[in-house]
Amino acid sequence: MKEKQPQQNKKVTLKDTLKSLETEEWFDLVFYRKIGYAWALLFRKLHITPNAVTIASIFIGAAAGVLFYYDNIFLSLLGMFLLVWANSYDSADGQLARMTGQYSRLGRILDGACGDIWFIIIYISLLLRLVITDDFLFWHAFVLAAVAGYCHILQAQIADCYRTLHLFFVNGRAKSELEEVSILKEEYKKLSWKSNWFKKLIMAFYINHTKSQQQFSPQMRQMRHKINQLYPNRDVPSALAQQYRAMSRPLVKYTNILTFNTRVAALFISLLLDQVWIYFVFEITIMNAILIYMIVKYEKVCKIFNNILDEQQ
Repeated sequence: MKEKQPQQNKKVTLKDTLKSLETEEWFDLVFYRKIGYAWALLFRKLHITPNAVTIASIFIGAAAGVLFYYDNIFLSLLGMFLLVWANSYDSADGQLARMTGQYSRLGRILDGACGDIWFIIIYISLLLRLVITDDFLFWHAFVLAAVAGYCHILQAQIADCYRTLHLFFVNGRAKSELEEVSILKEEYKKLSWKSNWFKKLIMAFYINHTKSQQQFSPQMRQMRHKINQLYPNRDVPSALAQQYRAMSRPLVKYTNILTFNTRVAALFISLLLDQVWIYFVFEITIMNAILIYMIVKYEKVCKIFNNILDEQQ
C-alpha cells in the first residue's frame, strides 16, 4: 500500500477525520477525537507526519508506564496524565492521516504497535511494583502479569479484527484495512533481507499479528473467503453490506470495551487504590468474559451471513 500524497490545504471537519461514526466509542467522540482533531490541525500546519506523531506517542506512553512502577500517588497521577496525552496523540495520528491523505500500511503497523509498547512497559512496571513494594512472590506476580498480558493482546487483536471487518462493509474495499494473509506472504517473499531487512522484519510480525486475529473466528474466515470469491476486487453489494452492518452494529460496543478506555479506567482505579493486582485480575476475568461473549455473538452473525452469501452463488 503506497503512502498517499498530503492534502495540506484541504479544509477537513472533525467528522471527516473519523473512520466511521458506527465504530466510535462515545468517550472517544466527546474527548479523544476532539483533542486529536486539535492536535492534527496543529501538526498539519507544522508539516509533521502521522508516523512522527505515532513515534512521539510511543515515548510519552512509555514514560507513563515507567512512572507506574513507583508507589507514589503524585507520580501515578503524572503517569495517568502522560498516558492520556499519549492516547490523544494516538488518536491524532490517524486523524492527521485522514486529514492529509498520508496513510500507509507502515503507519497502521506503527499505530498498532504503539499501544502494545505502552502496555508492555506498564505490565513490567506493575509486575516489579507488586514484587518490590507489595511483597508478592516473584513467580506469583510474574504468572499473574504474564496471563493478563497474553489475554490483553488477544482481546485487543480480536476486537480490532471485528471492528475492521465492520468498517469493510461501511467504507468499502478501497478504504478497507482488512488484510489477507496469503497476499501478505506473497509480498513478504518479494522482500530481500539484504536491501529491505527492516520492512521484511515488520512484515513478519504483521503476518503473525493478522493470523492471530483470525484464529478464534472460523465463521469469519469462511465469510471473508466467500466474499473474495463472489466479489473479487469490488465492493459487496450495498443491500448485503447493509444486512451485515445491521447485525454487527449492536456488537461494536464490545470491540470498543476491549480496546483502550475500559482497561485504562480499571488501571487508574487500581493505581488510585494502590492495589495494582486488581488490574491484572480485571483483565483475566471481566475482560475475558466480554471477549468470549463477543466471539460467540460475532460467530453467530458471520454464520448467518455465510448462509446469505451461499444464496448469492
